[in-house]
Amino acid sequence: MQTTNHLLLVRPANFARASETVADNSFQEAVSSETFREIGERARGEFDHFVGLLQRVGITTHVFEDIPAPVKPDAIFPNNWFSTHEEGVVVTYPVYWPQRRWERRADITDYLRENFAVSEVKDFSVWEDEELFLESTGSVLLDRRARVAYACLSQRCSPDALHRWCEEMDYQPITFHGHDARGEVIYHTNVMMAIGTKDVLICLDAIRDEAERMKVRESLALSGKRIIGLSLEQIDRFAGNALETITPDGPVWIMSSAAFESLDESQRLSLVEPEGMRIVHADLSTIERYGGGSARCMLAEVFLNKP
Repeated sequence: MQTTNHLLLVRPANFARASETVADNSFQEAVSSETFREIGERARGEFDHFVGLLQRVGITTHVFEDIPAPVKPDAIFPNNWFSTHEEGVVVTYPVYWPQRRWERRADITDYLRENFAVSEVKDFSVWEDEELFLESTGSVLLDRRARVAYACLSQRCSPDALHRWCEEMDYQPITFHGHDARGEVIYHTNVMMAIGTKDVLICLDAIRDEAERMKVRESLALSGKRIIGLSLEQIDRFAGNALETITPDGPVWIMSSAAFESLDESQRLSLVEPEGMRIVHADLSTIERYGGGSARCMLAEVFLNKP
């Protein structure tokens, strides 16, 4: 399965407060000590509205409250520290910024064990001791059907860690380098790329190396994916940070309102061309501005079966 109906989210307690990640996330703006409480309240409001939207369209949500101490400014993005797989496997990951390592929570992995059929938890977070980093489905975009893992290399995505992961999980790695409109290294692959069942949203212009760009294009073609191209300006508005899910009424693409509004009419029509497909979106402007991530970053997919 490429998509799931179960999504796990973490409601933030200290959103963007003194976040280390602003140093290498060009999409993120720092929060001052004078304004973080107000911005945190706005972010929680956007979060609650977003969860309500997901529930109204028939998505099963698993919502956890962030634990206030220690302070975890980026806890709203749980898809960076764990992933789940239909084989009954939960994977935990090595993350680059020490502050973010506090986000790994035993109570969440325990919850998954108690409510789903989990056969194994693979702990790759130990790779941090070797200075190897791979931030889950932020760093690695999975074509689960074709068993291909796409990764934009950065200090948060080490080539050695990616290749080890692919050997362990039986995926073929496709790596490339990506740069945003300002020439900065793109920190996570899921900012510039989203893989659905039939379609892929991707900014190929972000891949400057022609050979790498061709490698990605050919791999997507071999797996039967249709490319919906995005511009550098559109990924600045998080058009690549989208996620396809399934609901009782059919599949939906989830994204922010900024992302949706950046798409032109032909792109929107292409996305909903598969029968029954819809696009749902919510205002996440505060989370985007001060967190440097959007809708997809907030969603950890649960592909585990019920026991």
